[in-house]
Amino acid sequence: MSDQQQWSLLRAEMLKEREQLVDQIEEFEDSPALFEESVGELNSVDDQHPGDSATELYERQKDTTFYYRAKEQLKEIDHALAKMEDGTYGVCEKTGETIPFERLEAMPTARYKL
Repeated sequence: MSDQQQWSLLRAEMLKEREQLVDQIEEFEDSPALFEESVGELNSVDDQHPGDSATELYERQKDTTFYYRAKEQLKEIDHALAKMEDGTYGVCEKTGETIPFERLEAMPTARYKL
């Protein structure tokens, strides 16, 4: 397989993952109740069991973590795709050396050779 074909496969994988991340982020942003319901229940003064409040808080933190992680992953993919466009993809941002294809295959958004 040629280098061009390998780059094309990596690009296709990143574009597919990008699309999934955008869908996830939109789902979070289109469902503000996902975050608000937990806040409302945590602030209620009814006879809610403390364990229920802890579960709600845990779920809210988990959802928030997934949301921000998806946004960070999207940012990294966009950075890698931009590097593909300007011809600097696969070049270590610290040393300027070529990043081995095996590393890029394992982590297409890799910025460093390590």
